[in-house]
Amino acid sequence: MDLRLRPGRRFGAAILALGVLLGAGCAALVTQERELTFRPVREASGWFGGLPADVREFYLPVSDAPDAERLHTWHWPSEDPNAPTLLYLHGVRWNLTGHLRRIENLRGFGFSVVAIDYRGFGKSDGEMPSEEGVYDDAHVAWRWLVAHERDPAKRYVYGHSLGTAVATHIATDEGARDGMAGLILEGGFTSLPEMAKALAPSWFPVEWFVTQRFDTVDKIAKVPAPVLLVHGTGDRLVPHRFSEALYAAAPEPKKLVLVEGGGHYNTSWVGAVQYREAIAELFGVTARGRAADLGPAVRPFAALAAAASR
Repeated sequence: MDLRLRPGRRFGAAILALGVLLGAGCAALVTQERELTFRPVREASGWFGGLPADVREFYLPVSDAPDAERLHTWHWPSEDPNAPTLLYLHGVRWNLTGHLRRIENLRGFGFSVVAIDYRGFGKSDGEMPSEEGVYDDAHVAWRWLVAHERDPAKRYVYGHSLGTAVATHIATDEGARDGMAGLILEGGFTSLPEMAKALAPSWFPVEWFVTQRFDTVDKIAKVPAPVLLVHGTGDRLVPHRFSEALYAAAPEPKKLVLVEGGGHYNTSWVGAVQYREAIAELFGVTARGRAADLGPAVRPFAALAAAASR
């Protein structure tokens, strides 16, 4: 008999155990909660074979202090010099090296892409991430985007998984102040307490003990730009009903794309046609030049990501 838990159940079991410990008053376990929430990886992903030649790699300081911590950053400009720029904010565990193919797909949909690793991930400085810390890091990246893309009509923010909460936070804060053209959320959830509640036994109020809250559903109504939500119907980590709830709470104009059979990691190529059409319809952004490679080149990534989630 295979006694291994599925990914969602493993997460639920971890959150349940953590809730019991936090409920017992062990303040030091807040750090453990952050470890279970973010699970940051320093090492390059096994399927990462290096950066394309036209990707610029650099470091963004988080402040003006001489010894400021730095964020590992990629900038992949579009072949179209007039393309809009998209800020890519990833989710838990994988650092940038685990996101290259998805970034490539988004670039192929018509964007220049700037992407960061939060502090504690990959080559970025810092230690264990926190909710406030990743918000601060995303603010740093947004300020870089605004400095390099002066036209608010060409500024976009994208988030995947937990990154959807970070992206929504940026959109309702910096985006509302500085101006932006659109928000893309892929594989998102309403809030971390709601995720924990969905995965834990019904009798245990685990949501009471979650300190890293990421309350996207409470913020999304304030997004000052069109919102595109994308979710795979086969997502076993984050059920697509969460994106449906976010869609209901989001302001117009908005669009929800449910990709039949798409999982948590592969929606951008399984649903590439739907994705591209939705971006063109909602934002008026279309690809020029070489389209994203959605064929055999991405299959090793898809297979490894699927294996890692089991």
